[in-house]
Amino acid sequence: MAGEDDVNLQEFVDFFPEVQLPFMYADSSLYAKTDDSLLISPEIFNEFTPDSILKTSFNNEIPKLYAIGKFKEKDGATYLLSKAASAKHKIMFITAYNDKTEFLAGFPAMKSKKDKGTTTSITIDKLYNINKKTVKKLSNDIEISGDDVYVLNNAVKKFMLIMTDSLGDDAELINPIDTLSKEYRYAGDYGSGNRNIISIRDNVKSGRISFFIHLEEKNSQCSGELRGEANIVSDNIVEYRQPGDPCVLQFKFDKSGVTLNEVEGCGSRMGALDCTFNGRYPKRKVTKKYL
Repeated sequence: MAGEDDVNLQEFVDFFPEVQLPFMYADSSLYAKTDDSLLISPEIFNEFTPDSILKTSFNNEIPKLYAIGKFKEKDGATYLLSKAASAKHKIMFITAYNDKTEFLAGFPAMKSKKDKGTTTSITIDKLYNINKKTVKKLSNDIEISGDDVYVLNNAVKKFMLIMTDSLGDDAELINPIDTLSKEYRYAGDYGSGNRNIISIRDNVKSGRISFFIHLEEKNSQCSGELRGEANIVSDNIVEYRQPGDPCVLQFKFDKSGVTLNEVEGCGSRMGALDCTFNGRYPKRKVTKKYL
């Protein structure tokens, strides 16, 4: 699978070893040496996976790619687990294919971190829930942890975040799209405080932007995240609208900030139906570096 021989999609899927659920993969495995017999050439990987999957995370870097494993839903999708490693980044990807072996969705499930006090692991249970657990050791030897749970939504062909339990106020918020380019006029970070961010970045598709929102209200049950792509609908307005998702969110930019307006209710993403993303958020004068 490391050469340039012709390979069909079924052969590509068959190359991945079977794994049994529940399955756990720790971030230490991202740094460990992987057997070269599991090596996949970038050309073959990109033949069966949109090249945007790698390009979004690695830009112009060409990582080494390895098969971790695969599992299959009963009468449903097949999941492939891959490791991509370059000098700067090491990432575990999960991609999914339907029963006709057609690509459905993919996302970077876990990334290497520079913070030695933080560890991350992925656990996939027998119900195909993908749980990313992050544990951080504080200076007083107290450990705090947080969980993000993802599932495959076949209808919209996307992995969706269905639950998030953040590390807490003392933990560093990780912006998963921080390293993406910022050529779009209103690209940047918005929001106040270290636990609230609306991050806007470029997208590989013309006429779209990538965004990541994390908002928390103290002393309130309103807390949540939303990440995705939004269409540029005018000079200063972009809109998140996806088939199968009831949430429709509008971003209106000006020189000093962004106003979020829920065109259709997104409250369930914020922990309760009476919670909302609505509000005005100032643009950050100095961008904080998230690791």
